Amino acid sequence: MNVSFLGLGAIGAPMARHLAKPPFSLSVWNRTAERARAFADQTPARVAATPADAARGADVVVTCLPTSREVESLLDGSDGLLAGLAPNALVIDCTSGDPATSRRIATRLSERGIGFMDAPVSGGVSGAQQGTLTVMCGADAGTLERARPVLEAFGKKIVLCGPVGAGDAVKAVNQALLGIHIWALSEGLVALSKAGVSPSLALDVINASSGRSNVSQNLFPERVLTRAFPRTFRLALMEKDVTIAAEFARENRVPSPLTQCAADLLRVARTELGEEADHVETVRLLERWAGSEVAE
Repeated sequence: MNVSFLGLGAIGAPMARHLAKPPFSLSVWNRTAERARAFADQTPARVAATPADAARGADVVVTCLPTSREVESLLDGSDGLLAGLAPNALVIDCTSGDPATSRRIATRLSERGIGFMDAPVSGGVSGAQQGTLTVMCGADAGTLERARPVLEAFGKKIVLCGPVGAGDAVKAVNQALLGIHIWALSEGLVALSKAGVSPSLALDVINASSGRSNVSQNLFPERVLTRAFPRTFRLALMEKDVTIAAEFARENRVPSPLTQCAADLLRVARTELGEEADHVETVRLLERWAGSEVAE
């Protein structure tokens, strides 16, 4: 099976490596060509000169970019995907995207007889490296079965969430919950620490009680208490995802004041902390506002 992978970022590159072995023949493209060449130096893959070049001869094209709009921008022009995709090809978009744009892309591709599914992933860099990602799919059952051999190369839990756009929606809601958990726990631990309560003790109690979450059990002990703050997932991308969740709720006329507020707060955090800040560094903004650090 000829597979092309477009977007070799922190998540995309390890995902693509799982496709660089039989039964797949892999081509790669990246907006920064040097990254694609570096990938091919270490992994058996052909470097495509353009999206159209990547799409030519491909049975499946996988895209993994920061936003759906960037995926959509790859469609047009003499170097775009539509210039290279053959009828009956399949595009799998693993971008954490927005449902409306995914539906628009699917409509345009279907006019050419090309299949599409949104398939955002969760599990982080380690999950991508280990091939254990959760894949949230928006498509019909037949398209999922066509895509399954590719998805199983990097995914462990593959879920059909509904029609096109449903995968994006589930991923956005998941990210909104993550963002809310990080912000809420930041508020609580900064307040407790400022009052003289040991944050490690507080987390020990929380994690044995009903307030526990992945944030309290893993992210804060590993990143906040240690002050390590590894930059594995940009706050700017989390803000984008939570904004998608907020827009999705508004489109469906569902009152969502907490999600809307979280999107606004994360926008403030990204502005204050910078484009390269990690999502867990949100706690730094609360520390700055309170004049107190989460520390023993």
